[in-house]
Amino acid sequence: MSKPSARTGSIERKTKETSISVSLDLDGGGTTECRTGVGFFDHMLDHLGRHGLLSLKVTATGDTHVDDHHTVEDVGICLGQALAKAVGNKRGLRRYGQATVPMEDALAEVAVDLSGRPFVVFHCPFTTHKIGAFDVVLVEEFCRALANNAGMNLHVNVPYGGNDHHMAEAIFKALGQAIRAAVAPDPRISDIPSTKGTL
Repeated sequence: MSKPSARTGSIERKTKETSISVSLDLDGGGTTECRTGVGFFDHMLDHLGRHGLLSLKVTATGDTHVDDHHTVEDVGICLGQALAKAVGNKRGLRRYGQATVPMEDALAEVAVDLSGRPFVVFHCPFTTHKIGAFDVVLVEEFCRALANNAGMNLHVNVPYGGNDHHMAEAIFKALGQAIRAAVAPDPRISDIPSTKGTL
């Protein structure tokens, strides 16, 4: 049996629109169990966890009879808060992470900084409004909610791609890998990786 990790975060959030539960383990090996009621989003969260080697459990119910916006955004809020909790004061972490992931016709470049100062730059040339029943604008909404609540600087750039599913999938895979790099301990760093002494 593996030793339990101290780098974990669990968040529950209930509103009139959604009920969300998120559990995150930064050292869990990439096992995922995501049930949000939004099939495509579950598929993307699975990529995020597996490629980030993040053990991730997400359960959500929401007002999907209206649309998927509240569910996707609120999962991003909870996952960001769980990530902030799991990294703690960030002592000994690399802090920065970046990844470039190809997915057939598409290429996604993602860079993160666990700076404590949220900011998002998002460039992706989606060609349609929907991937199946999923609104493509929700990819950016999720990224913003995640970054704002994790205190993370997040840059997403897709320089090209012709298939929206491939572009979205490449983004989530690259995001997972970039987070994996940023939360990795660096044995040469014994303190908080900032000239300010805090993040």
